[in-house]
Amino acid sequence: MEITLSELLASRDARQARQQVLLSEHPDETLVCLTVVMPGAVKRNRQSLIVAHAAVEALRECFDGHMGFLEERDLPTGYEAYLLVDVARLDAKRMVSHIEETHPLGRLFDIDVIAPDGRPVSRTAIGLPLRRCIICGSEARLCMRQHKHTQEELHQRISQLIEGYVHRV
Repeated sequence: MEITLSELLASRDARQARQQVLLSEHPDETLVCLTVVMPGAVKRNRQSLIVAHAAVEALRECFDGHMGFLEERDLPTGYEAYLLVDVARLDAKRMVSHIEETHPLGRLFDIDVIAPDGRPVSRTAIGLPLRRCIICGSEARLCMRQHKHTQEELHQRISQLIEGYVHRV
């Protein structure tokens, strides 16, 4: 099911509002927010759910014994998960960045650690470079802004990553 730009923007606003509620209700815990990287107008499909479930499994393993709360939302605008963990923010960012860098589908995980002001902790805050493009390895944001790769190229690369993962599991 395709979503509109207004639906996507509304979902981002709702996600930020949910993050603010969780931050205010749990000021002594670290908030981790997961979304799936799925370019284009279709955000929820078989592939995105494979990625989402793999990401949640990786997060559960990573924060085993440190996770006090997990909320999963399977929405037409994309899968979301919210975790509250008793790990310092920068340590949590190191942990989730390791998942993004080492998991076979990690490039398709967007795992943010949210600071008390509502902004995500950056990779540079822990000494890591910005995320790389899944196609060419350049800085991902530059490729996105410049529309360097077609939707077809992106979807083909995503399909390759997912099929490779499914065959391994």
